[in-house]
Order: sequence, then C-alpha cells, then structure tokens
Amino acid sequence: MAGERAAIRYAKAVLSLANKDNKAEAVNNDMKLIVETLAKNEDLHNVLQSPVVRSSVKKSIVLSVFSDIKPNTSNLIDTLITNKRISILSNVASKYIQIYNELRGSQVATVTTAVEITADLKEVVLHKVRELTGKKVELKNVIDKDILGGFILRVGDIQYNASISSQLNKLRREFTLN
Repeated sequence: MAGERAAIRYAKAVLSLANKDNKAEAVNNDMKLIVETLAKNEDLHNVLQSPVVRSSVKKSIVLSVFSDIKPNTSNLIDTLITNKRISILSNVASKYIQIYNELRGSQVATVTTAVEITADLKEVVLHKVRELTGKKVELKNVIDKDILGGFILRVGDIQYNASISSQLNKLRREFTLN
C-alpha cells in the first residue's frame, strides 16, 4: 500500500501523544469512526485522494464530517493537510487501531460468512479465539456471499478457511489432477 511506512509513523506519533494526554482510547474511537466512514463513503474517499481538490477544501470537508473528534485527532488531520498526506488518513487510522490493540494485548478476529452470524455463534467464536490466542479479541463479521456457506476466520496472520467455495475449489483441483 502506498504510504504504509508513513502511516505507521503518523499512527505511532498520534498514539504517543494520546497516551501522554490519557486520551488513547478516545482517539481510538475517532480512528474507528474515520475508517468506517471512509470505507462506506466512496465520494469522501475520492475527495481525499484527488490531487485537484485544494488542501483547504479537503480540511474543511474532513473537519465538518468529523466534527466531534478529539483534539489529538484534529491535530493529526492538520498535520496530514500541512504535509500534503491527507490521502493516507484512512491508512493512518487503521494502523493506529492496530498498534493500539497490540499495546492493549487484544486482537481483531475477522469472520467472513455468507450471512450475518447470530449473537450466540458470535460468543462461541469469541470464546474459542480467546482460548487459542490467550488475548482479548474483538470480533468483526464480514459478509461475502461468494463463499456460499461456512466461514473464513482470520486472526492476525493466521487464517482458517472452512468455506464451501474453498472446499469446492479443492475438489475441483483434485478431479482435474486425476
């Protein structure tokens, strides 16, 4: 990803300042809001990526969309605007969340399913992942109808694919080899 190293540096700097001010959790909530909003709103994402739109316009748009953010987050946005790096805002926010969770000793487990998982099943998965990793785990459900059924569980760098589409592809490969 473009600007990955820069995003990590900005995220670490913001986290360091937020820890000094005892605002790390509040800034983490801001970062989650930024990631979710930019993922859902393609127009906003495109404005931030556009080299045609002036920095002052980008700043006013971002600050109006995220009007309830903490001063640390606002300062990050100002710094990114000044350094002409506002296009990596989403990446910085994602890296902040990742680093914050690592420091807290927690992880985000992503479960990809064809349909929304039930609350009971969510608790079972959370319990099992906590048992396997020994860490606090936050569960994120991603819906992808292409997997047909089953699930794909991703925790950190580990992925377990129990989807029907994966099993069908495995069978297809076995039959084509014979």
